[in-house]
Amino acid sequence: MKATTTKETARAVRPARAVRTVGGYSFRMNVRAALVVLLLAVVAAGAAIVLIGSGDFSMTPGEVLTTLFGHGTFQQEFIVTDLRLPRVLVGLLVGGALGAGGAVFQTISRNPLGSPDVLGFGQGATVGALTVIVLFGGDAKEVAAGAVVGGLLTGLAVYLLAWKRGVHGFRLVLVGIGAAAMLTAATHYLITKANLVDATRAVVWMTGSLDGRDWAQVWPLLVVCAVLLPLVYGHGPALRVMEMGDDAAYALGVRVERTRLLLMGAAVLLVAVATAAAGPIAFVSLSAPQLARRLTRSTGPNLVAATFMGAALLLVADWIALDAFGDRQLPVGVVTGVLGGCYLVWLLVTERKAGRI
Repeated sequence: MKATTTKETARAVRPARAVRTVGGYSFRMNVRAALVVLLLAVVAAGAAIVLIGSGDFSMTPGEVLTTLFGHGTFQQEFIVTDLRLPRVLVGLLVGGALGAGGAVFQTISRNPLGSPDVLGFGQGATVGALTVIVLFGGDAKEVAAGAVVGGLLTGLAVYLLAWKRGVHGFRLVLVGIGAAAMLTAATHYLITKANLVDATRAVVWMTGSLDGRDWAQVWPLLVVCAVLLPLVYGHGPALRVMEMGDDAAYALGVRVERTRLLLMGAAVLLVAVATAAAGPIAFVSLSAPQLARRLTRSTGPNLVAATFMGAALLLVADWIALDAFGDRQLPVGVVTGVLGGCYLVWLLVTERKAGRI
């Protein structure tokens, strides 16, 4: 019995190893989590290459790589650089932003259902965008700005309504579900007030798609992700401590409310900007953190793994939407909605069997 216990303990601690650098500093690295992140990066890169080569003018992966390195024909360079590469980059950035934002909210709420899809932040961005489309007839840039403003205002309202000597995870989820219901009703009202052209435009935007994305969507997304993702990763240790509860986090020196407010603001902005760029892509922020946690078998927020999982999920879903149904191409939001809905049902059944809901 003692030998068995020793072996189990060794297996439990084997993934975490101390690595000493030349400067005398050391850090702990979860080997399994690092391998999972590397695998997800390879999957995302492979899906990106396949997507760039897919379409009416098909290209082999070798031709895609040759063109990306500047040795393709003029026609290939135009198709890759101007038409397909921006779409793929938007997919990578949107998926990564949704995955990281979902990991933050699920950790803060300490609930696998505490994602932006459930808490109403995506719905808030949708209402902001539809308000600009229906009431003001705004162009694409104004619609994107409306989505960002709507998401941020929703995040602020949910935080204030959930506040009572701090923000408790269960209360945050309940307030978020209520906000999502009201915002969904507001979305339906705006569609009924729109004329036929605006209603069609609104429904197309609400579906969530990467079609027609160009460099104008890439650069704002890249800037936001470059600023906010390192900020979120830097607060990963504090977020891990907060999973043990506010009292334990205070005792260990974490400024709980300040950290929670900062991370919620960063996550809301990530989700709002992602929604502004591609529309409300359903269930990526719900499923990516949970799948990343199951693959890494590691406690904690798994922020980096969730980011890469979100990017890989969205690109694979986009590839399915483009090629799996013949000539009938689907918006990526339809595919993620179907797959995410199946995952949500499975998650609810699993949580119910475990007695957590």
